[in-house]
Amino acid sequence: MNQPTPETSAQGAAAATPAVTASDMAPMLAALEAAESILLSGHERPDGDCLGAQAALSAVLGALGKRVTILNPDPPAPELSFLSEGCTFGHWQGGDLPPHDLLVVLDVGELKRCGELGAALAAAPSKKAVIDHHVPAPEPWWDVAYLDRSASATGLMVARLAQGLDVSLSPAAARAVFTSLVTDTGWFRYGNTDSETLDLAARLVSAGVEPDVMFSLIYQRKPLEHPQAVGTALSATSFHSEARLALCQVPSPAAGQAPRLDGDDVLDLLRSVESVELVLLLRDQGNGSCRLSARSKSWFDVNRLTNAVGGGGHARAAGATVTGSLEEVREQLMELALEQLEQEAPS
Repeated sequence: MNQPTPETSAQGAAAATPAVTASDMAPMLAALEAAESILLSGHERPDGDCLGAQAALSAVLGALGKRVTILNPDPPAPELSFLSEGCTFGHWQGGDLPPHDLLVVLDVGELKRCGELGAALAAAPSKKAVIDHHVPAPEPWWDVAYLDRSASATGLMVARLAQGLDVSLSPAAARAVFTSLVTDTGWFRYGNTDSETLDLAARLVSAGVEPDVMFSLIYQRKPLEHPQAVGTALSATSFHSEARLALCQVPSPAAGQAPRLDGDDVLDLLRSVESVELVLLLRDQGNGSCRLSARSKSWFDVNRLTNAVGGGGHARAAGATVTGSLEEVREQLMELALEQLEQEAPS
């Protein structure tokens, strides 16, 4: 029997993905087909889903002959640099936006989460579009949107769009979609992992994606200082509300210190404690603000918590940038978190 090529198998991966109703995707498909020059953007500190979705959509649109540019508020983290194989991730440093007639913002529905770039995107004369699986903005600012809160990842939604556009996923695009899936489902451990996600992942593997290689690229390229940084962060953890809440504070690094800690390892370790429902990781950014990463295990809505301080995300994973010193932000968040823990606790 002949073995399928990566291109034909990846096309099968997209085609087998259960599509939402035609009316849900039709406006986005029409906007993508009509545009000639497209700017893709996303949220601050773009993660694997944001970057994976952008890389995959860039490849799909490129196959249609579109001119595509990616511009984010921040550059990719080093461990996600492999996604640059088939595209270039620009990051905004002020000035004019690249020429475009369609702006597509992926993996975020609120321009405030695009940092200073958000104002420039809002002011652009182009048509505006959003592809996202988070809670949508209360006031739509876009011209067209493809939104699905039930989707496990924005990259999965891009795979659906590839099907609708009748475009094969290239090998690089297949790896990008797989990156979206595994980073937003915790390698298929989180509650958003559903049959559509697993079916698409299986078909991407049939297309040539190698899970062991992907795991190594994403999770096994930490710097030498990483274990000590995790230990330092864990030693700065306190437990509250009958150990339902774990709070970790990371001070601003001194000049010459190692790069800032990637907090996912800390968050996962603390969330593994049986009594812990909510984990808050606060990092002093050294510029008068703190970065909050929030995770919950089963019932606490961290999206509600982070929305109260200008952030957002999912019910079980969300984040925010909060103005103030580490002590000020800690006090503010502790008050909110303890109040909401009591409100939301199962009876």
